Amino acid sequence: MKTTQPYASLPPESGSCRGFTLVEVLTVIAIIAVLMAAGAIGLDNLNAGKGTSSAIASCESLFEEARTIAVSKRCKARVMIDADATGSNYLQRVVIVHEEVNADGTVVPDSWILSSRGYEMPKGTYFSKSYSKGKDKDTDADKPIQEEDMSLKNDSGKTVTAYNGNYAYFEFNGEGIFDEAGSRFVIGSGIRPKGKEPKTTRSAGRDFAGFVIWRNGRTSTFRSPGQIEGLPDSEIPFNF
Repeated sequence: MKTTQPYASLPPESGSCRGFTLVEVLTVIAIIAVLMAAGAIGLDNLNAGKGTSSAIASCESLFEEARTIAVSKRCKARVMIDADATGSNYLQRVVIVHEEVNADGTVVPDSWILSSRGYEMPKGTYFSKSYSKGKDKDTDADKPIQEEDMSLKNDSGKTVTAYNGNYAYFEFNGEGIFDEAGSRFVIGSGIRPKGKEPKTTRSAGRDFAGFVIWRNGRTSTFRSPGQIEGLPDSEIPFNF
């Protein structure tokens, strides 16, 4: 009778149960880290772009509101940007003010009423004094945006101390006319080291957009520095 011999167990194939080496693990971790960093940069740029677009839309609405106030009250109205470099709202807070009007309809010159608590631009988004320009109504030449130290009041005539300070401003007359037609209002993304001027970053260096204001208060929006007349896309300001 033929007996069946049990099969001898075979040795495992060489390398069939081999794990990952330390070098392979570190390589994978390095690749993942690079991909995450690239994704984070892309997300930052996307958020910066969204912040600029949101701020532009809100500020265009403020210009329309200021013009409406000027026409309804038959007095000057301004869209103003906080230009006090010592404050936390520097180049980010935008407010509307109008001249004080007495009960009989007479205007009180140089007495300004705060129309609202204002609009705060998204974090990392600033009004650009480098790109924003006024227009000389006689020569049509570019000029710096006008600035003025102002004391503001509320509707009851009480001074609102927290809002006093220096402001850059755009002004409508009592007929709702913007005399410096062609002026541009520009917003960009960047960072502001504590107590210093905002600065652009490499990742957000081209994230500037804005609009031109016309005589009737209408605005024309542009989405990149290259669309600003006389400022090629390569000339990105380091300081706002």
